Amino acid sequence: MSNVPLDLRNILNDNFKIGSLSIAVEQKSRDGTVKRAYSLKDGQQIESVLMPYNDGRRTACVSSQAGCSMGCTFCATGQMGFARHLTSSEIYEQAAIFHAELKKKGERLSNVVLMGMGEPLANYDNVLSAVRRMNTELGIGARHITISTVGLVPKIRQLAKEKEQFTLAVSLHEADDFSRSKIMPINKRFPIPELIDACEEYVEATGRRISFEWALINNVNDNVEVASRLADLLSSLRGKCHVNLIPLNPTGGFEGKPSNKKAIKNFISVLENRGISATSRVHRGIDIAAGCGQLTQRRKKADDLALARELRNSQTTAQTDTVP
Repeated sequence: MSNVPLDLRNILNDNFKIGSLSIAVEQKSRDGTVKRAYSLKDGQQIESVLMPYNDGRRTACVSSQAGCSMGCTFCATGQMGFARHLTSSEIYEQAAIFHAELKKKGERLSNVVLMGMGEPLANYDNVLSAVRRMNTELGIGARHITISTVGLVPKIRQLAKEKEQFTLAVSLHEADDFSRSKIMPINKRFPIPELIDACEEYVEATGRRISFEWALINNVNDNVEVASRLADLLSSLRGKCHVNLIPLNPTGGFEGKPSNKKAIKNFISVLENRGISATSRVHRGIDIAAGCGQLTQRRKKADDLALARELRNSQTTAQTDTVP
């Protein structure tokens, strides 16, 4: 704003801020991934990630809630519990910040995935408002914006009626109700048969291919028998779905380990031989805890340890002061 006096600009910079997000921590990976923990005005923290790819894509992963109530056992955010829904503006702003920063470098934000903290479809109205703004105001194609869900069946059916072109990604991770319910409590409320019915309805209504997310856990859900059961489960969606295989991001609250390359290759082979499209997602930002909720989880643990040390020190000082 060169038409505003410098002194006034300095006053504005010192006393006013556009937006509601403040960077609490930023980490940069060797692969170029940038992860941020943002502080909100009420003290809550959320996470956003920018992932650059060699083919020119620049993908932002954004949060839809502070915390999460879904309780998935392998997810760092699920281990935290739920704080609150994000407003539409707080969701949109995460993408808008990356968009503006890339634009200054002559680059563009090409994709947005709502796979950060929270369950997007539990915050349905705010999420839909935010992604529509990303589409119209940031110029990101609707098909390049992905909304994920653990499987909130009524909301999937509601989204199908919107007739939007956004991509839907369903976190599946197991192919039978017993196994899925152990790691994803939401399955007890919306079992797999109901979920697949809703996915079929979504594909029929929108004409869009649906994605299924599968976190590969070593010796748990990564063998060829499980892959065969998954192929059976998705047979009605053959040619209309894609399976994204993601080696597990280890978290402090879950004992599982990521699958090895051989298991991943065999899993993909079984699915493809049965006509189910599948790929293994490239891990990004492993050295900076880029998985959903991991940075906030580590910060909270560090804060708790610091508080414990402070309490111990104060108790030691108090005991010393009372010694005659």
